[in-house]
Amino acid sequence: MHNANNWCVKPLITLERVADIVPSGATLFVGGSGGGLQEPSALISTLGQAFKQKGAPCDLTLWHCSGIGDKAGGGLSHFATPGNLRRVIGGHWGMSPELADLAVAEEIDAYNFPQGVIAHLLRVTGSGEDGLLTKVGLRTFVDPRVEGGRLNARTTEELVQLVTVRDREYLFYPAPRIDVCLLRATSADVQGNLSFEDEAAILEPLEAALATKRNGGIVIVQVSKYLAKNSINPRDVRVPGNLVDYLVHVKECSQTAVTHFEPGFTGKYRVPLESLPIMPVGLRRIVAELAYREIAHGQLVNLGVGMPDGIAKLASERNEIDQIAFAVEQGHIGGIPAGGIEFGAVFNPSCSLPAASQFDLFDGGHLDVAFLGMAEVDQYGNVNVSRHGGGISGAGGFINITQGTHKVVFCGSFTAGGLAVDVGANGLAITTEGRFGKFVDQVKQITFSGARARELKQEVLYVTERAVFRLIDEGLELIEVVEGVDIERDIVAQMSFRPVINEVAVIRLPDHDVTATERAP
Repeated sequence: MHNANNWCVKPLITLERVADIVPSGATLFVGGSGGGLQEPSALISTLGQAFKQKGAPCDLTLWHCSGIGDKAGGGLSHFATPGNLRRVIGGHWGMSPELADLAVAEEIDAYNFPQGVIAHLLRVTGSGEDGLLTKVGLRTFVDPRVEGGRLNARTTEELVQLVTVRDREYLFYPAPRIDVCLLRATSADVQGNLSFEDEAAILEPLEAALATKRNGGIVIVQVSKYLAKNSINPRDVRVPGNLVDYLVHVKECSQTAVTHFEPGFTGKYRVPLESLPIMPVGLRRIVAELAYREIAHGQLVNLGVGMPDGIAKLASERNEIDQIAFAVEQGHIGGIPAGGIEFGAVFNPSCSLPAASQFDLFDGGHLDVAFLGMAEVDQYGNVNVSRHGGGISGAGGFINITQGTHKVVFCGSFTAGGLAVDVGANGLAITTEGRFGKFVDQVKQITFSGARARELKQEVLYVTERAVFRLIDEGLELIEVVEGVDIERDIVAQMSFRPVINEVAVIRLPDHDVTATERAP
């Protein structure tokens, strides 16, 4: 086991030295989250560039919790040169599409584990356990009886085991052996104590550093501020210096991939709600308004990326943001989650937890309701968000959240690829139907298991711009349609299966001043 440098002054090294420290064939953990949150971007790009120039380090095994990147060549896409990586185990892949393309092309071994599982796996690894025993992932594609989290044909090693303890099924995820860990902090003193005061989330740097040091590995940290000894308030230190080996001082570092610095993301200042953009009238707003009806004041509510993030914008517009607490997997509770690439950052959070603690809350059933996206839904109530359209996006925190919350509401357009709708005096009109149906016989990948939801006795709804379904023992039941929608023409004819239809209520959409026309992706 590696003996840390204790409390001595930590070496301050240049970026060029980083590639010399990381050996070929090493197992590498990279911290951060999608949209540039706490992303050690200078370290990542330096390693990727070193391989392109010198061919080393090569054959790396890469672990990461969340998606890391900006969907535009940043983040983990710097490693997307064939030969740089041998294997990737990640919680989300969609922020680095070039890396996902390597998995699709069978260039690397590729696994997708739930984001919360990886956060918890780091924690138990750092405390000396052999792995993580959990129910998270049962009956989904992570279950070894389904796909074992493997994403292509060349990936054959089983990294997840099904075990039975006291007649109950669990999944066992073995502890990783991490050789090098790359992190980003706001500040470090000369002894390596780290604080994260300007970061848009706390995430899991302590858990990652502990897991790395448990294996005798090396922790390298990119920092914006390099300070004298004891300059950081001890209560602000999130990673103690004895877990840090090297510091790299990078003064110019943006808080997110699109924002240099937003104090409203840190809790230092509060952003006036009226300064935030109003959600435009359109398809996304319709779905958000229909889903919003499932929230009661005083509830703790999770929002996923995509369609669901509009729900927080509605709460702000309606001056109800103080009566609902939104929670995202990056650790924030309260405030208004940012949308798009920056999802995971939150304006005016009330509480910011480490990611592993947030997943304790999610897995423990402390959420009242969760709103998630949906790319495909099948006749059994299964939902796919992790693999569709020929690419890999990954599950992120989706599996933890959907298996730990009593009430789950999936949100999305009814079809995709050119869908256009109008709202008028007669209700909703489908002016152009989408080319791709989302309600299919069988999903391509089971990210949410309808069978597991029935075992857990969860309440499950599927909300679209024209119809609302619920999960029952027989499958999907149509329970509401929007005024102006024809059930046979606009709903059943656009599905690959016929839902259960009993009593169907008609919903009238709120009046708007402008035409609600928007094209679904």
